[in-house]
Amino acid sequence: MPISRIGYAKPLGSARSSLSGIFLSPYVLFAGGSSLTTVDAYDLNMVRSSPTYLSVGRGAMAAALVGGYALFCGGSYGPKSAVVDAYNSSLTRSTPTALSVAREVSGAASVGNYAVIAGGDSGSYSAVVDAYDTALTRTTPTTLSIGRGYIGGASIGSYALFAGGMDTGYAASTVVDAYNTSLTRSTPTALSAARYGTAGTSIASYAVFGGGYTGSTYSGVVDAYDSALTRSTPTALSAAREGLCATTINGFAMFIGGTLSGGRSGIVDIYDSSLNRTVGPSLGIARQNLAAATSYNTIWYTMVAGGYTSAEVNTVDVYMYTASNALKTVGGLAIASVKTIGGLAIASVKTLGGLQ
Repeated sequence: MPISRIGYAKPLGSARSSLSGIFLSPYVLFAGGSSLTTVDAYDLNMVRSSPTYLSVGRGAMAAALVGGYALFCGGSYGPKSAVVDAYNSSLTRSTPTALSVAREVSGAASVGNYAVIAGGDSGSYSAVVDAYDTALTRTTPTTLSIGRGYIGGASIGSYALFAGGMDTGYAASTVVDAYNTSLTRSTPTALSAARYGTAGTSIASYAVFGGGYTGSTYSGVVDAYDSALTRSTPTALSAAREGLCATTINGFAMFIGGTLSGGRSGIVDIYDSSLNRTVGPSLGIARQNLAAATSYNTIWYTMVAGGYTSAEVNTVDVYMYTASNALKTVGGLAIASVKTIGGLAIASVKTLGGLQ
């Protein structure tokens, strides 16, 4: 397994759950959560800084990239929010045109020149779709085929996919809506099992959606869509769960944490580019409603932040892709030292940039 857990980064500035994470080179950003305005930025050495905060504190936002901007859209701080905060690579914040409808738990994905924000809870489950181009101009494409919230979002090829969710009848959905680079909507083969709160990410030739809740039980089902929108069903997660997050590290999809029948989970399921599953190193603290994002310069890192155990946490776990052909130097360490990262003494690990 080329992915190792190498420790903790400096904790978030505030403990929180339902935060959003994204990589906007050269920073991993963790924004909002609960009803907070806090934004934490980690550079390529995992050194944490605190950029300008969100314009409105909120959690359960949709996050997407477009045209050199990280967008944090909607969410809730009690009332539903339509606010969109945009950060550029210098961490300067701007506030583009708001969403057309205030809502939380929307799906988000990028395709072509657009960041697409789909559905969500506006008081009822919404079918509204907002798209932002590289100039942060908002348009409103064709709505989802059915309104729903707690949607999984991921991109593959020329499509942004929005999978599952809770529909207007408060039932788990199998529906998948796809938007192409012209924002034309189609409806591919449905998910193999209805669920909401599924986590989505992309690897190689697939958009992959894992886990969720059926309305009566936790789901471990995984559905994958290729660039022709053909669906396959890889091996299920090692444990059925919801409240998990997903990210991709150098061709491996990671499904991380969540809640399962026995309580909070620290499980990390990893799928390779052929959709084969292995179980990776567990989180240091089992938790749900967490966020993850992956950075890359000469080394791939995944950072897993925040979440809820019996209380909100500020923990940030760090995973590293450690295949020898990807390794050069980290924080000044020699290549030979990096190749043995799993066996490094604690004193050495502490020298890796912002690792604790």
